[in-house]
Amino acid sequence: MTLQISQRVLDLGEKARQGLAEQFARIDAIAEENTARVLSAFQKHRVAEGYFAGTTGYGYDDLGRDQLDQIYADLFGTEAALVRIQFVNGTHAITCALFGALKAGDVLLSAVGAPYDTLMGAIGTADKGHGSLRDYGVEYRQVELKDDCPDLEGLARAAADPRVKAVLIQRSKGYSTRASLSVAEIGEMCRIVKEVNPGAAVLVDNCYGEFVETQEPTHVGADLVVGSLIKNPGGGLAPTGGYVAGRRDLVEGAAMRLTAPGIGGECGCTLGQNRLLYQGLFLAPHTVAQAVKTAVFAAGVMELLGYETEPASSAVRHDIIQMIHMREPEALKKFCKGIQFGAPVDSYVTPEPWDMPGYDCQVIMAAGAFVQGASIELSADAPMRPPYTVYLQGGLTFESGRLGVLLAVLAAVAAYLDLKPAKRG
Repeated sequence: MTLQISQRVLDLGEKARQGLAEQFARIDAIAEENTARVLSAFQKHRVAEGYFAGTTGYGYDDLGRDQLDQIYADLFGTEAALVRIQFVNGTHAITCALFGALKAGDVLLSAVGAPYDTLMGAIGTADKGHGSLRDYGVEYRQVELKDDCPDLEGLARAAADPRVKAVLIQRSKGYSTRASLSVAEIGEMCRIVKEVNPGAAVLVDNCYGEFVETQEPTHVGADLVVGSLIKNPGGGLAPTGGYVAGRRDLVEGAAMRLTAPGIGGECGCTLGQNRLLYQGLFLAPHTVAQAVKTAVFAAGVMELLGYETEPASSAVRHDIIQMIHMREPEALKKFCKGIQFGAPVDSYVTPEPWDMPGYDCQVIMAAGAFVQGASIELSADAPMRPPYTVYLQGGLTFESGRLGVLLAVLAAVAAYLDLKPAKRG
């Protein structure tokens, strides 16, 4: 059995790749610098084979777990970090961070419009059950985008209220159509908040952005960054988990929410997963580069076909996500089916739109992954609503990512190019 991709599509892919040499060189240079940072941190903390042993029960005296916390703190330039497999996803880690930073009577301010869909239940703007921030007396406000860009003047006005105790910045675009934020842009937003309200903590949802640049938001003024281990920093090996890194009191607050007041980060067994967390982090700069190359390649191919992409294939990247406006629902569904067909796992499965928990409309997801939901692996998803935009991310290797993209092209636009569809055997 071979992947049957028409010569016309292969030629299209090669044409796109030839125009991306400068982009790929830029991505490789970033990966080299970030790899050096990670290697240096591993050496500084004298990572040893004994750190890979797991603990059970309470998880007391887990040296590998505690050293990994310190390595993350070093990489993010922070006082402390909490890296735990007990975080079930990025939303869980962000929620713990917010609950740790806020109390009744405080105001949470979102700096770039509404955050990602799954966080709305935790905040309380969507009725997803008892226990939201709103239920516990935290007020929520947001600064709307201005022409699809952060409204810095509006942020300054809104953040000046002394009741605002936490400002949330979402680095990635989520399911919005705005551009993802650069580290420099986040730094400017941090500066504005600190200038008008020094008592407010700036928390950054860092999902999809780690190691895409050579700095992280905490290097430019953010008080806390939060992310998922089955995205960028897990390098495709972490089986689950999340992290928070930043100011010590904020990290401790998140730890108390994850476990219980008085317990914090002292407990939390690792069940033999330490090796995968260390190895995944070590591979993360390279793996992220592979994912970014895959995104750039997808943009390049689809641009040649006349599709609108965001970011453009020539743009400097700030996360691993690639938007492609498919224009109509059937093309969107076919593209996702093509990505699924290009996966190493569950390639025979046909993704269909369904009512996923946490979303306000049906969502289609192509996610044939070794780790369930790991978006550092090649995946594509989209809400089934206009403008029918697919969000592509991941790719453990560029070679496999390239093939997945070409299969998606074949599935989605074959009718328009008079191409023979891909065969499955």
